[in-house]
Amino acid sequence: MVVGGGNIFRGLSGVSLGIDRITGDLIGMLATIMNSLALQTVLEKRFNVETRVLSEIEVPQLAEPYIRRRAIRHLEKGRIVIFAGGTGKPFFTTDTAAALKAAEVSADALLKGTKVDGVFSDDPEKNPNATFYKNLSYRDVLSSNLRVMDSTAVSMCMENSIPIIVFNFSEPGKLIEVVRGKSVGTIIS
Repeated sequence: MVVGGGNIFRGLSGVSLGIDRITGDLIGMLATIMNSLALQTVLEKRFNVETRVLSEIEVPQLAEPYIRRRAIRHLEKGRIVIFAGGTGKPFFTTDTAAALKAAEVSADALLKGTKVDGVFSDDPEKNPNATFYKNLSYRDVLSSNLRVMDSTAVSMCMENSIPIIVFNFSEPGKLIEVVRGKSVGTIIS
């Protein structure tokens, strides 16, 4: 799992406050670590599952350092791995971090949880006539500038043949349906 930090701080939003982009992105990465720790606690306490937080930014009191082989070993042992700290570098989004981690651990798919049912031709919250897409190619997403994920993330998934499944994360039970292979949301492949 890759958790964003936008509920706490978005790097680009700091620019309007006089914070330079690099510092803003670093603050955003720290926010992902905070959210990852919160998610870890919920998963362990409420669902009694074993988790590990691995961070691209070293914070040994809070998370293990991200090491690819360590992440794969945790997955092999059936643990949920929460990747924190983005890519550890500024100028990259959480989407790109998710695509990078999916490629590094040879994930079967990248699941993109959003607040809408999948990919649309326009923002369905602003345009009720927006067209819903059940299936799209990576090239369609890139050439139509659909903005479901940044182009770096989509390109990385395309280069590594990792399908992207976009679904409504806020709808109860949807994540379970996706994990169980039910046709939910939009598939980009």
